[in-house]
Amino acid sequence: MSAPLLRVEALGKSWPVDASPRARASALLRALLGRPIARTPVLREISFEIRPGESLGIIGENGAGKSTLLKLIAGVLTPSEGRVQLNASVGALLELGAGFEMERTGRENIGIAAGLMGWSRREIESRTPEIEAFADIGRYLDEPVKHYSSGMVVRLGFAIIATVRPQLLITDEVLAVGDESFQRKCIRWIEDYLEHGGTLLLVSHSTYHIQKLCKHALWLREGRVQAYGDVFDVTQDYLAYHERKIAAERGPELDAGYVGNEYRLVRVAINETEDESARLLAEGELLRVDAELHSPDGRSPQFSFGVIRADGTALYGQVAEIEGVRGEPIGGRRTRYALEIDPSALLPGSYVLRLHAMDPEGLRVFDTVERAFTLRGASRELGCLRLPHRWLHAGATR
Repeated sequence: MSAPLLRVEALGKSWPVDASPRARASALLRALLGRPIARTPVLREISFEIRPGESLGIIGENGAGKSTLLKLIAGVLTPSEGRVQLNASVGALLELGAGFEMERTGRENIGIAAGLMGWSRREIESRTPEIEAFADIGRYLDEPVKHYSSGMVVRLGFAIIATVRPQLLITDEVLAVGDESFQRKCIRWIEDYLEHGGTLLLVSHSTYHIQKLCKHALWLREGRVQAYGDVFDVTQDYLAYHERKIAAERGPELDAGYVGNEYRLVRVAINETEDESARLLAEGELLRVDAELHSPDGRSPQFSFGVIRADGTALYGQVAEIEGVRGEPIGGRRTRYALEIDPSALLPGSYVLRLHAMDPEGLRVFDTVERAFTLRGASRELGCLRLPHRWLHAGATR
């Protein structure tokens, strides 16, 4: 097994609690006297390694320490504890504009960056057209960088990295800036880079990009490693955590003792569990739904359900009555519905099951309850649904 290009061991970073000039002077005096300084930890006990050809995505909420971690690895910041061991040439795209001299032109910045990487004048002259073509910013290459838009800064920075092709590429949300066509261009380049043995460390809020480009993932939460492993396992746990958080903020939806004047859902159980936390479903696992509805007038309310993607895109819906199904009266003006849903047509990811209580005529939705669920599994298919298909041309293996 090849030696790691990057090894991070028990890495930590903390900042002084008060960063005012007076506080800094006081902290310096305390340090000289050997007294402790009050500090706030940002990262604690971070450990992982990346070997040649591997790709690691880092995810987490704002403030989790993702950008700080990359700066420590890139040498922009000094760790408070632990160590970073690098055995590779590194290309880092960190904060927007980091590494550029804003008063100089893009062309001058290419020369500065190339010189710092040890290129000769002849190499700079011969490879600048390649950088210019990849960046595709036209006449702005000869304008000061301070006049660039955020997208143009990213274009220039990524073009330099793409031409250098470092052993280890470190990027921080670079795919979230710029126009869609350039984002696609960057993704294609990264995929080619990985296919030819490149090594990637990517920070992104997009679990789609993390799953598409990375084999492993690390989830940072409040400065600590919450999960580290297979990209699909970690990202699905991360999405399920957010669904649980949203459900907790929303508060309880059901009132089992409701006896009011509306048709209401008063009890919902998913796979025999009534709590509102997101469900994690293994491949092939079914969704069992048990629902009790209250009727104010004794008539049987209609029941419907739907499945939506986490971003709100509707995927499927059905009303019990359309399929000739009526609820089971269970007394006390209550009606019971039970059904089993096979989600195998859905791709791995996070979804929401919506349940509705309607009037007996099916004209109005009186009550809605949502339950989140995450489908586990490894798939690089696109979209939400898996459609049965087969390839027909000569040479197809599937």
